[in-house]
Formats: sequence, structure tokens, C-alpha cells
Amino acid sequence: MIDLTRGHNRWLVLVALLLALTLAVYPLPLEWRWWRPEFVMLVVIYWVFTLPDHVSLTQVALLGLIQDLVEGTPLGQHALGLVIVTYIALQSYRRFGNYALWQQACWVFVLVGIAQMTSNWVHSLSGGHVSGLQFLYPALVSAVLWPLVHVGFEGLRHRYRIQ
Repeated sequence: MIDLTRGHNRWLVLVALLLALTLAVYPLPLEWRWWRPEFVMLVVIYWVFTLPDHVSLTQVALLGLIQDLVEGTPLGQHALGLVIVTYIALQSYRRFGNYALWQQACWVFVLVGIAQMTSNWVHSLSGGHVSGLQFLYPALVSAVLWPLVHVGFEGLRHRYRIQ
């Protein structure tokens, strides 16, 4: 039996990532496709800022490859964005904890925006075209959702005593 009150159990991270992967492919109407938040990115950003010593770039790259397979995108598209954002997040996690929630949301917009730009770059290399700044809409929606994600995960983390 799994003891959910033990601080070393990381099952919550895996459940959150599986839920995020599911939400990443959940069918939406065609006109809403640009407004889908980057759920996997939000979960990774939260856990990198919360448990930076337990996240490696290799794990994140493998997660990105899994996301590429699940979403049917060119192999490495999400992996590249996740690795770049994770590296930046690992370099800035000490300052991030001192930010107010709205400042954290602004930083999340920048991080997800960087991932979206790399994703758009890979998409353009494979022959696709996105006009304007539509590719940044998921970054905007992700930043708006950040306070909910942060408060929700903080509650779960404290409830299950994940240190």
C-alpha cells in the first residue's frame, strides 16, 4: 500500500503529468485550437520551481518526446521547448519564489512564449506556416491560468506533504 503522507512519494507529479498529457490532446472545437493552454508546460514549470533538485533535463526531454508521440507532432518539437524552458527555470527558481503571483504569471508567459516560439520554428521547418502572433495565444492563456495551477498544486503538495 502506498503511504500518501510520506514526503518522498512523487506519485502526484506523475498523475499531474498524465492528466496534463490527456488535456493536451483532449478534442476542442477547431476555432479554439489556438487558445489551448500548455498544460504539460505548466505542470513542468510548477514542479521545476517547487522541486528543482528532483528535475533533470533528461527526464524533461523524455517527457517532451512522449508528448510529441501523443500529439503527433514532429519528434523533438515539444522536447526542445521543454528542455529550453526547464533550463531557464532551473536558473531562475530562487528569484521566482519571491515574486507575487501576478509576477509569476508574467514570467510563465515569457517561459511558455519561448517554448511556443521554438515550437513555431520547428513547425515552420517542417513546412507549416503561422501568420502573426497567434502562436503566442497558448502562452497568454497559460499565464492567466497560472494562479489557479499554482494554488491548486500548492494545496495538493501541502496536503500530501511533498517536500
